[in-house]
This record gives sequence, structure tokens and C-alpha cells, in this order.
Amino acid sequence: MKRIFGTILLLLIVATGYAGPKYIFYFIGDGMGPSHVLGTELYLGELKGVIGRPQKLCFTQFPETAFVTTFSASNGVTDSAASGTALSTGTKTNNGHLGVDANGKPLYSVALDAKQNGMAVGIATTVCINHATPGAFYAHNNDRNNYNEIAQWMLDADYDFYAGGDAKCTDGQRNELYGKAEKQGYTIARGYDEYCKRAKDAEKIMLYQKKIAEELPYTIDRTDEDLTLAQIIKAGIDFLKEKSKKGFFMMVEGGKIDYASHNDDAATMMQEVLDFNDAIEVAYEFYKKHKDETLIIVTADHETGGIVLGYSGAYKLNLQALSTQKVSLEKLISMLETLKETTWGEVTALVKENIGVEPRGAHSSDEKVKMTHDLAKQIANEAIYDLNRKALISWASGNHSGTFVPLFAIGEDADEFHGVIDNTDIPRIIRKIAGF
Repeated sequence: MKRIFGTILLLLIVATGYAGPKYIFYFIGDGMGPSHVLGTELYLGELKGVIGRPQKLCFTQFPETAFVTTFSASNGVTDSAASGTALSTGTKTNNGHLGVDANGKPLYSVALDAKQNGMAVGIATTVCINHATPGAFYAHNNDRNNYNEIAQWMLDADYDFYAGGDAKCTDGQRNELYGKAEKQGYTIARGYDEYCKRAKDAEKIMLYQKKIAEELPYTIDRTDEDLTLAQIIKAGIDFLKEKSKKGFFMMVEGGKIDYASHNDDAATMMQEVLDFNDAIEVAYEFYKKHKDETLIIVTADHETGGIVLGYSGAYKLNLQALSTQKVSLEKLISMLETLKETTWGEVTALVKENIGVEPRGAHSSDEKVKMTHDLAKQIANEAIYDLNRKALISWASGNHSGTFVPLFAIGEDADEFHGVIDNTDIPRIIRKIAGF
């Protein structure tokens, strides 16, 4: 009876022409755990003088949700290479392995499945394009740190759209890579304006910052000249939609949520989550015009930092305190280093203006300071730590944890994602509902 029912169902699928979602967005917030998401929403609430979630993120309102386990084949705590491989291929591997199994055998991603099924494919990130998560969707290497080798796989995969930070490698290796890319039909556009000018005549495209940079700046440090993840999504939709009548698959990584969390920098992290949400809103606007053809999945590769919302015995949060921070930890370090020969008064003024707290230590304002990198790093780290404490949050570490990460989905067959699932289940479900 089951076999007969299955045959009838298959015939019905064929008869109705059902082929799964035509447009697939796969968003991965690197390092984004449940408290990263909730903390950002609570922060927005406090800025309005409200306790709770009066201003929900776009993706937390998606109807389908799940918890996702992230352990690798070699450890309960994964790195981004192993988790990226699981999210892209549906197979566990060892930490450090990228696009290969625990024995080094190549694994193939759902992005390649999409390409082989006639869809246009885009890979985008806010960090270097050959970093672990984007690399897991096109490369095969036993060591995630073999950046130049990983970058070469971009050309072998031959996807239609790459965007984000420039390839991480030497200047000579990058020039050689981009030279090969142009010979293979890629247009290299620098900045969104140049993309708009050159996209119409491009066969395939790589979209980077105006000037060579291996990552986009943190949102909190961004200038009007910088490329944004939302612009990348706009460009990706615009470009990929015209490339194939069968639709497109786009993987998008918010990579600097992880970077900020490694720094235990809460204000910067929350701005990255908000920027990630802005990019998802672009996809959501597209979804509203193509509801019967679009699937949007939002998840994370692992949690970073073990952020704790409320660390004291007072049962309180003061997240609005984070609004006084104007630059990232990394930017503050570089700003302090430029002071070189200075006074403690100048150091105090710079830290207070950009972070909202005074640096530690009982120093007279005219005390001379010879600024070194180590001293700048110490002052900046202490200031960020003190602001976090003022906001009544803490971090368990500066590294990954093994906790669940969230998943949110909307669109065609999104209800396939529910309950507690493993990261390897996500590409398997995509393959199932897309008919790959």
C-alpha cells in the first residue's frame, strides 16, 4: 500500500510540474547563537524605553523555526570549516577540514547541486571570499588555512556571482587569481556603483570593496564609501535572476558577527546582527513578490563567545548602555596606536568619546604615555569589558561553544524545518524540497 501511495504521489508531482522553490536564499550568521539574536532585540527595546521585543528582527518573525546542533566529526565544539562543510554538503567532517570528509575525500555542496540543475549560483560574505564558510560551498581542502588553494576552487566551481571581501592571499597570488578569473569570463566590480555600471554586460561577476580589502568593515565603523551586505543582496538578486530561467541559489554569510564575538565586543556584534537583518530584509522583499517560488533559510554555523544576558545577582539588564560605543574594539586599538607620544588626558578623551567609559587607572591628565600596540590593546579591551559590565552582560569565552543555534525559515516548503535538527539535515532538506 505504501509503495502504491508513493507512486501516486510521484505521478501527481510530475503531473503538476512541481519542482520545488525557484529561488533559494541560505543565510548563515557566523557565530550567531540564540542570545546574539535575542540580545539584539532586547537592545532595540531598551533604546525605546521598553522591556521586551517591540521591534523584532525580520527573520525572527518567520513562521518556521528549529534548533540546530553543530558538533563536528572530531569534537563537540566545531570550527567554521567543519560546520560550513556540514551546512553545505550534509556530511560531518573534522575541525579544519573544508569540503572534504574526515578521510579527506571530496564532498559536494548543495550549491553545486543547484548549478547542475540549471540554477544560477551566488556566494556572498562580509569576510574574505575564500574564508571557511563561503569556501565550504565550492572548495575541497584538508586545511582551511590553505587560502590560495581554496581561492582557486572558485574558478573550478564557476559560479555566477561571488561577493564580499577580497580573496585572502598574497598580492601576487590575488593578482594571478583575478587575472585567471577575467580570462574565464568574470567581471570584477569594485563597489556597488561600479557593479551597477558593469553588470548588464557581465557574463559572471565578482563584487568587492572599492579598494582591495579582505573583509568589509564592521557596521559600526562603516563609511558611505563601503560596500554593504544589503547592497550585495540587491546586486545578487538583480544579477542572478537574469542568468537562468530555472531560478537561483544564493548563500550569504554574515561573517563578522563571529569576529566581534571572538573579541567579546557586544555593541559591535549587535550592529552586525542588525546589518545581517538588513540584508535578509532585502531577500524578504523579494519573497513577498514571489511567495510561491521562494524559500529563505536563516541559521548559524555555531555560537561564538557564550554571551550571557544578565550576569549579576540583581536580575537586570542595561543594554542601552551599549549605545555609547561608536567604534569597534579593533578600530579603537588602531585609533589609540596613532597617538604614539601622548598624554593620559588625550587617551582618556579618546576612549570616553568613542566608548562612553573612562580608561582604567589613576593617572594625571598630563602624564606622558608612550603608546605601543600592546598598551593600546590593553586599554581598548578593558574599556570594552567595562562597557559590557555596565550593560550587565558577560562572555564565557572568546571562542566557539557547542550550544544549539537557531534556524528560521519562510516560503515554499519551509515547514520541512522544525524541531531539533542537525546542521547536516539542512542541505539534505534543501535537496529534497528542491528536487536536486
